[in-house]
Amino acid sequence: MNPEATETAEPITCARCGTTADGAPPTWICSVENGSRRYFCDDCARANIRAIESRLDSSWW
Repeated sequence: MNPEATETAEPITCARCGTTADGAPPTWICSVENGSRRYFCDDCARANIRAIESRLDSSWW
């Protein structure tokens, strides 16, 4: 295995509530808004699923 190709898990922060996790948990949502990635935890995603499915930017919800 190439050590340069191995990435270390960086802490990810929920853009809505500030919850942190090591690396990107598979159940979190990643959204690209205005050219930058924003991550949302399970709780925030569940609370705003209709807005997310409607593809509204997080500023609307």
